[in-house]
Amino acid sequence: MAETPVLVLIDFQQGFDEPDWGTRNNPDAEANAARLLATWRSRDHPIVHVRHDSTEPDSPLRGDAPGFDYKPELAPADGEATFRKQVNGAFVDTGLEAWLRERGHESIVVCGLTTDHCVSTTVRMGENRGFEVFVVADATATFDRTLEGEQFDAALVHRTALAHLDGEFATVLSTAAAVDRW
Repeated sequence: MAETPVLVLIDFQQGFDEPDWGTRNNPDAEANAARLLATWRSRDHPIVHVRHDSTEPDSPLRGDAPGFDYKPELAPADGEATFRKQVNGAFVDTGLEAWLRERGHESIVVCGLTTDHCVSTTVRMGENRGFEVFVVADATATFDRTLEGEQFDAALVHRTALAHLDGEFATVLSTAAAVDRW
């Protein structure tokens, strides 16, 4: 791989701090993402910020809600590309793919919220479009999930989502490994 991958930060929005989401794993995800962001900025590597603009009337991630705002430590700087999405995947109706292709980027490093929803969907769609994809495990997080009355804790959901991606859709690595590699 000749190029430095584009750092793609997904849905680091204040609305995910709402208690209605439930119990979350990896409280250090934002700090690790901020380390990645600082590293990419200091090395003048390409950066993209994506955030969810929900169409759900009660969502804290609606474009007109305070929760739509970026978390301050992960807000875009001048000149960094930003995209809004209304579905889980950052490649759907956002212009992200065109932006990457127009600049000749062939690989992405993904971090964000949540591991099993928007991160996973974006990673899968990126790989399906021919990009080389990396996921930073400790710069992603999720919440507890429930199915048919059975609860799955966030740590298990997170690890399972990463296991589904690793080796098939992406290479999963740590913040430290990404910083060392690029």
